[in-house]
Amino acid sequence: MVRLLTLLAGAAAVSAECTRDGLLAAANSYVAAVTAGKIDGLKLAASNFTYQENNKKADFAKSPVFAKPLVIDLTRSTADVVACASYTLIVSTAGGAKPYILATQLRHPGDDTSTIAMVDTIAATTGSLFFNAKKTLEHLQAQSWKAIPEAERPSRELLKKYGDGYLDMWTDKNAAGSIQWGADCERVEGSQFTKPCGVSLPKGGSTKPNGNRRYVIDETMGSVDILCSFDSIGNYPDSHEVRVEGGKVKYVHTVTV
Repeated sequence: MVRLLTLLAGAAAVSAECTRDGLLAAANSYVAAVTAGKIDGLKLAASNFTYQENNKKADFAKSPVFAKPLVIDLTRSTADVVACASYTLIVSTAGGAKPYILATQLRHPGDDTSTIAMVDTIAATTGSLFFNAKKTLEHLQAQSWKAIPEAERPSRELLKKYGDGYLDMWTDKNAAGSIQWGADCERVEGSQFTKPCGVSLPKGGSTKPNGNRRYVIDETMGSVDILCSFDSIGNYPDSHEVRVEGGKVKYVHTVTV
């Protein structure tokens, strides 16, 4: 009997494992909900579900972002099996009442990807910082986001270091120098484009660090996304995503409200 219980416990642990496939399936269900303008198809946690929009808790069912179907021009998702979370970028230049760029992290209870414990989104639209969905779409469509060969993948520690280092540049004069910048690195801030992205960087000056950081780190895609409060320039809800190739920053993409 003891052996049987042990085996059953082990089987339960295996079934609850957080997998990349499970995370991306949940992210795809979120994209489908945005496309349909209906959230009732999402498998939300029965208790302790949280919806956060632009760094504030809100009523998911009443959010104007999801009130109407959105025509999605571009979407991609990354997965973090350690945090059991995913990050999804959505660009909608038309359809619905407004154009939107959505930067969304989904978090799951324990290691169970069958339900969603939190939807955490930065929703940029007309009037947001450097917002121009069509220009952003042009820049992002030209990028190549392929899985990085296993032997070449950056470590979780390096991705977090570069993500934090980027956000620290506004308060730490040495932060920019702690990051290796690729010669062909591209920076897309809202719709503003800079290449190479290692030029014209902040070198401290602010006394307020960018806080409230929430991470999705995906070694397979060589990326880290950080949702945060961009306090260094004015407490703006913000997403900063960084991709690393060959140990150097390849892409930086920001969504700031």
